[in-house]
Amino acid sequence: MNIPKTNLKRVVIVGGGFAGLELAKRLKGAPYQVVLLDKNNYHTFQPLLYQVATAGLEPDSIAHPLRKIFRGRKQFFFRLAEVKKVQVDQKQVQTNIGNIQYDHLVIATGSGTNFFGNQEIEYYAMSMKNITEALDIRSLLLQHFESALLTDDLQERQALMNVLIVGGGPTGVELAGAIAELRKHVLPRDYPDLDIRQMHIHLIEAAPRVLSGMSEQASEAAQGFLEKMGVQVWLDTAVSSFDGKRAVAGDHEFLSKTMIWAAGVKGSPIPGIPENAVLKNGRIAVNAFNQVEGQEDIFVLGDLAQMASEGQPKGHPMLAQVAMQQGKNLSKNLRNLAQGNSLIPFEYDDLGSMATVGRNKAVVDLPRYKFQGFFAWFVWMGVHVLQLIGFRNKLLVATNWAYNYFNYARDIRLIIRPFSRPSKPDNL
Repeated sequence: MNIPKTNLKRVVIVGGGFAGLELAKRLKGAPYQVVLLDKNNYHTFQPLLYQVATAGLEPDSIAHPLRKIFRGRKQFFFRLAEVKKVQVDQKQVQTNIGNIQYDHLVIATGSGTNFFGNQEIEYYAMSMKNITEALDIRSLLLQHFESALLTDDLQERQALMNVLIVGGGPTGVELAGAIAELRKHVLPRDYPDLDIRQMHIHLIEAAPRVLSGMSEQASEAAQGFLEKMGVQVWLDTAVSSFDGKRAVAGDHEFLSKTMIWAAGVKGSPIPGIPENAVLKNGRIAVNAFNQVEGQEDIFVLGDLAQMASEGQPKGHPMLAQVAMQQGKNLSKNLRNLAQGNSLIPFEYDDLGSMATVGRNKAVVDLPRYKFQGFFAWFVWMGVHVLQLIGFRNKLLVATNWAYNYFNYARDIRLIIRPFSRPSKPDNL
């Protein structure tokens, strides 16, 4: 990897998401050599992926080069690499570009989509965990409308126009709202030959309410917003099958060629971590200092870390604010280790949660206040713009939102790279 040798201890961070990035930034000036490994050369602001998928933002608005963030940092090195395995006994990480020794290893590889073992759904449904997948959704939606223009088969046209979104969490709710706005303001102008009124958007949730992680007040408001926008919300309904054209959920059948799966996530562990630490949901059990049990030099942060506590028996929620707070706490503990001081246990400070449903519609739950509607939407926008990395990204996003707001437009409806599924596995 061509990393220079030094008398400083080496901290290897795997993953440039919210947790890994926060840790690497806060280790500036610490007595360590810091090496960040990621399979992408950029950080993705995942909360706005749905806007890339629905033609509201371009990918470069929510991505920022990792090298630019750390430009000029001494004793910091970034390598574009895909980690293959951890060799715990040798304190070594194996990657596609070579091996690297570590004194402290930090794994922050995040989470992936959980299809709960349903291989048919995994093959036919679309997931949205990275920029590539968001662009695939954008392309597929537009491709289906182009195809709908060409067919005289009414059932085929209906299947091409309908959209199923599985999962009523923030991702599913925000996607449903964004697609509903496309249906109302954009698609009728783009496709005057189609009767867009025949397009149906279904949000399917297995739980009794949407946004189950937020207050009942927020859930009721979000569902009300969606239904007023024409989204059909199905609660207590679990999807059991999807063959690429027809989905079965409970006692209902849905005709659609577009299913977006936002129903669950699972940890993305690295091979080589002791098996007893890897849980069934893919997350890794850690102690109050984010250490893997029995491995004092291996730390796990963010979505991948499951830290059971009295208030959180199943671990902390898989949210960006948890990841960033864990990265901040670990930066203090690594400095404490260098100085021979005691470690500080992690304590999560819940700053609240929020979700947007569409234009002038959002829900916000703060520790002391809960509110919905236009003010909540304005707060949601402000928080997300401020959290973006880099002035350019903040400016791009704010400008795009202002333009789309006043013009009812989403002008980046481009099929840059047509989506096509890989060959169908033999077992399907």
